[in-house]
Amino acid sequence: MHRRNLSEAIERYHLRYPQEIEAVQRFRKLLAEYPNCFERTCWAGHITGSAWLVDASGEQLLLTNHRKLKMWLQLGGHSDGDANTSGVAYREAVEESGLKVALLSEEIFDIDIHEIPAAKGDPAHYHFDVRYQLRAENRDFVVSEESLDLAWVPINDLEKYTQETSILRMREKWRAENSKNFSK
Repeated sequence: MHRRNLSEAIERYHLRYPQEIEAVQRFRKLLAEYPNCFERTCWAGHITGSAWLVDASGEQLLLTNHRKLKMWLQLGGHSDGDANTSGVAYREAVEESGLKVALLSEEIFDIDIHEIPAAKGDPAHYHFDVRYQLRAENRDFVVSEESLDLAWVPINDLEKYTQETSILRMREKWRAENSKNFSK
């Protein structure tokens, strides 16, 4: 039962982004075959939640310089058994930034599957990341232990911080969905 909500949300996502069928199929398989897919000990892959966290203007994105991966990424983390992926994205955004945030939509904004290298006895594995749009109510973040740093980055200048294709893909989705309110 706990996987049904995410499965249904993935199907709605697929209707909006049919070109992402390969990732959708991999999500379907994980959800169907691994009842423990929300636990970080599911080494076939596990569900994570992330936040596309913008400021009030919608023109800047909060990125973290991830302590373990040494990359600028969106905020997010492990589900740790929580099947409510929008709640996971919200929780991680608050924990990693100290900001008061609001979820802009319960609908999935983006999905991504990426490999995490082996570390500290954990084998290499995949994060099946479910991403949501959030807005910060202020800009005064606090850097958590999980980050080397945080930065508000103009969405138009993301390449100055990252070449991560999934972040650049999210930028294009953000622009398309917010074309009336967002200046390219």
